[in-house]
Amino acid sequence: MTTTALARARAGDEEAFRELTDPHRRELQLHCYRILGSVHDAEDTLQETLLAAWRGLGQFEERASVRSWLYKIATNRCLNVLRDTGRRPAAAARSPWSAPPPEPTRRAEPLWLQPYPDTLLDDLPDAAPGPEARYETKEAVALAFVAGLQRLPPRQRAVLVLRDVLGYPAAQAAGMLGVSEVSVNSALQRARATLAAQLPATGRDSAPAPRSAREREITSRFADAFEAADANRLVALLTGDAWLTMPPEPLEYRGHAAIAGFFQTRMERWGTRAPRLVPTRANNQPAFGYYPPDPDERVAHVHSLIVLTLAGDKICAITRFGDSSLFPGFGLPQTLPH
Repeated sequence: MTTTALARARAGDEEAFRELTDPHRRELQLHCYRILGSVHDAEDTLQETLLAAWRGLGQFEERASVRSWLYKIATNRCLNVLRDTGRRPAAAARSPWSAPPPEPTRRAEPLWLQPYPDTLLDDLPDAAPGPEARYETKEAVALAFVAGLQRLPPRQRAVLVLRDVLGYPAAQAAGMLGVSEVSVNSALQRARATLAAQLPATGRDSAPAPRSAREREITSRFADAFEAADANRLVALLTGDAWLTMPPEPLEYRGHAAIAGFFQTRMERWGTRAPRLVPTRANNQPAFGYYPPDPDERVAHVHSLIVLTLAGDKICAITRFGDSSLFPGFGLPQTLPH
C-alpha cells in the first residue's frame, strides 16, 4: 500500500501524499512542540515539514520508513526555527486592575513555553517508541519535561527527543541530524544530566491518574479555595516546595509563604466579586481558564490559563499562561457572566 501510494504521490497525486502523511501528522506536531515549546510554532513547522516533504519526494531514497523521513525533516525544520534570533519571549498580559506582583523567590531567564491542549493528545496514533526510549509518549509531554527541554541548547534538545522519547538508535539519530554518532552520544549525555537537574524531585509516578476521581477531588478543592479567595486554604493544598511560575515572565515563587503572598495581593483586589475558573486540560494535566472579576463590566473576560502539576495528594506546581491566543484551543469562552 505504501509503495503504491508513494509512486502515485511522486506522480503528483496529492491524495496519495495525504495517504502517506496523514497518519503521522499528530505525532509530528507533538514532536515539534516538544522541541519548540510552542503550539503555534509547532503547527507552523508541521506545515513547513509537509511542504518540504511534498517537494522532496523525488529525493526520498526509501532507505528508512516514510515516518522516519518525516521526522528527519521536522527535526531539522525545528532547529531552523530555533536559530531565528528574532524569536523572543513576550511578557504575558496583565490585567489593568492587577496589583504589582510581590518580590519573587528568584528571577529566571524568560522561558518560551506554551501549554499543549489535551484534545491534540487524544488522537495520537498507537505507534510505540523505539526500544531505546526512556519515556512513554504521553509522559514526555508533561509540562515540567517540556519546560526542561526548553532550557537545553537546540542540538541537545533534538538529540534527547530523538533518542529518549522516540527511541531512535544513535546511528539513525546521527543520520537525521547530519552529525557523527559520537557527537550524538556526547550531546545526549550532557542533555540527560542537565534535564535531570532541572526536573522536580517529586516524580510523576506519584501523581494521580489523569481524569481519575483522586485528581478531580484535588483540583476541585483548588478551584473552591481559589474562587472563595481563601489563600490559606489554597496554599494548604501545595507541597512545601511547590513552585508558581508564569512563562515567559521571569518571576518565580517557591514555597507556601511566597505563593501565599502572591495570591493575597491578587485576592485583595477582587472585592465582593469572585473570580471564575473553568476546567480544561493541558499536557495531560488538569488546568483551568481564569476569569478575574472586573469591577467595571458585567462580564468576566478570560485572562489566563492555569495548569496544575500534582504529586500524591498535593499540588507541586502552578503554572500560569497569559497568552490570549491560546484560549480557543482549550475550548474556553472569551467571557462569562458574573
